[in-house]
Amino acid sequence: MSAPAPRLAAGVLLFSASLWGLSWLPLKWFAAQGLGGPLVTLLAYGLVGLLALPLIWRQRRAWRAQWGLLLALVLVGGWANTSFVHALMQGEVVRVMFLFYLSPVWAVLGGWLFLKEHIPPLRWAAVGAALLGLWLFLGQDLHTLQFSASDLLALSAGLCFAANNVIARAAQQVPMLSKTFAVFVGCGLISLALHTGLGHGLPALPGLGWLAVLAVLAYGGVWLLLATATWQFGVTHIESSRAGVILLAELVVAVLSAVWLGSDSLSAREWAGGTLIALAALAEAFDTRPVSPSPTTSSA
Repeated sequence: MSAPAPRLAAGVLLFSASLWGLSWLPLKWFAAQGLGGPLVTLLAYGLVGLLALPLIWRQRRAWRAQWGLLLALVLVGGWANTSFVHALMQGEVVRVMFLFYLSPVWAVLGGWLFLKEHIPPLRWAAVGAALLGLWLFLGQDLHTLQFSASDLLALSAGLCFAANNVIARAAQQVPMLSKTFAVFVGCGLISLALHTGLGHGLPALPGLGWLAVLAVLAYGGVWLLLATATWQFGVTHIESSRAGVILLAELVVAVLSAVWLGSDSLSAREWAGGTLIALAALAEAFDTRPVSPSPTTSSA
């Protein structure tokens, strides 16, 4: 099968980014109905993942050689989406999105610390801009290290999302269907563990109101499935640098829609900090030069 046209893949990824950027709208409605984040992801992701298990198993011959990467997608992708949904339902949309998009920091520092990569100056500049933006955006919270639960969830979601992008591109032998539904399986497992671990037990569905339950199921079976499938398609068929630029549309759509349609507002200082974080992500995506291992000295 030939690769899709670059414009088609880019358009699909832009559509996916827009869906993710607007996902806070139904999530805030679910929160207003009294639904918790783990329960929403359990219903929205978990049931889809459960139904998809036979399809994933049917493709085992294709992904058997890369079963470890598929398992990594289940765990990393599952946590990224579960924590992101919970953060959006609990916290301020703009704050969550900017913390989620600190990906240049994770990418550069991870490569430097763990892979001993030699980092080009532009990427270090992106880290500096992102950290300065974080300082401007969080202000006093950063000085006192007062991070809310939604802040920490957003940070961990961004970290796992960055890792998931790399894994999805590396898992070239894993079929698109298996990669897409692996995220749903992981979300279901993690959400069930969180929901029961918090002492809630299995949900009593009739007590939640059937309208809310059906809305969550539709959100998972239509909105999330479409957003996840188009995202996996895009990051698989587009080089990571270009995909990173396109995926910034999620941040733009989420922030502008939250300011226009929601109750979020930003001060001039917060706008400046958020802009620096976005520019850092843009610079990281545009820097296509390969990094090389740092030279090491050998002892005699």
